[in-house]
Amino acid sequence: MQGNSVKVAYILNTYPMGSHSFIRREVQALERLGVEVLRFAMRPPPEPPVDALNASEHARCEYVLSQGKSALMRAGLRNLRLGGVGLRLALRAGAVSEQGRARHLIYWAEACYLAQRCRAERVDHLHAHFGTNAATVAMLVGEMTGLPFSFTVHGPEEFDQPQALFLGEKMRRAAFTVGISQFGRSQLCRWVEPQHWERIKVVHCGIEPAAFPPPRPVPPRPVPAGPVPVGSGPAGPVPAGPVPAGPVRLVNIGRFAEQKGQVNLIEALAQLRADLPDVHLTLIGDGEMRGILEAAVRARGLEAQVTFTGWVDEDRIRAELDHCHALVLPSFAEGLPMVVMEAMAAGRPVIATYIAGNPELVQDGKTGWLVPAGDVGALANAVRALACLSTEQMSEIGLVGRTRVFARHDIDDQAALLAGHFGASVSG
Repeated sequence: MQGNSVKVAYILNTYPMGSHSFIRREVQALERLGVEVLRFAMRPPPEPPVDALNASEHARCEYVLSQGKSALMRAGLRNLRLGGVGLRLALRAGAVSEQGRARHLIYWAEACYLAQRCRAERVDHLHAHFGTNAATVAMLVGEMTGLPFSFTVHGPEEFDQPQALFLGEKMRRAAFTVGISQFGRSQLCRWVEPQHWERIKVVHCGIEPAAFPPPRPVPPRPVPAGPVPVGSGPAGPVPAGPVPAGPVRLVNIGRFAEQKGQVNLIEALAQLRADLPDVHLTLIGDGEMRGILEAAVRARGLEAQVTFTGWVDEDRIRAELDHCHALVLPSFAEGLPMVVMEAMAAGRPVIATYIAGNPELVQDGKTGWLVPAGDVGALANAVRALACLSTEQMSEIGLVGRTRVFARHDIDDQAALLAGHFGASVSG
């Protein structure tokens, strides 16, 4: 069976979310290839989507928990009359999970409902994103229906607690598992026996090149006194002379969470105050650490140099990238961030940490800088090196990155790979 003749049920947790646009792009690229995709999510987003594209996905999604307790109870009772298929597996998963068996009984009930829906819709294959509860539900639906299932692991959360997520057993039972980078694949290989490694695939998250027109000119900067190398190793270069005066606009995009390292970025700005007083950081996103970040900005007197925007739509993100000199991502843990791909597609240099899948895309000294995670001094030095470049040099770096990301992360190419895996699983 060819991949484009398969009907696939996507099983998701909360969808669509502003930070999950990569799922939307993947689904829509599969549909352009002729794959029929049904969207099932456990729950809708807590707030209506602000992005028109996500609003369209919201309208096409069937929400399991919105069906009400009675619908799930009826599905569960029907399953029990057939012998309680999948119940023992759900209890096994719950026994090792921090969430416990009671929560996994809810997952089992959700799977009972979805099993009915997938039979009614004559689904061929099940696919989930993230190795957490959505993959658990997909595994249980597969157990109940005999349908092949797969799931994409993004990290880093799944790599932090693989045993509690039943990750090894999910991979053993899946038709295939997807890592979004070679690093991600290597981490998955740690939790399953070698005979299963050939069923761990790499499919990158993708961008739509057509959505990124030729880059806008880099915002002007004073001409530096002399050439400065872009990079000289993972810690980045240390400028030998004074840094040219003038504004440097940085953007950070992502959840305000411990693993994203934004506190270090604020510390780096404080270190840069003496020689780069006009550096400005725009923090796009929100999360549990917003109060901590705002307090850190106030404590260092950086209010005039840091802007918090909250979550914004994709048009605003692209506008912010157009008006910045570089994206800065000081993360402690990652998968392979979409924002890095989007910044490179927009023709902007990237300053990122030397972790996870980042080095597979960001080339130190060619498309930006890679610095050791947690090293505030190296992060500040990379910003200094950026500030010592002319706008022409920044543009050259950005164009190299743009070419690289288009070659590696075109969503239509990646969706074709995934569709081929779907077709092979159904044929097999």
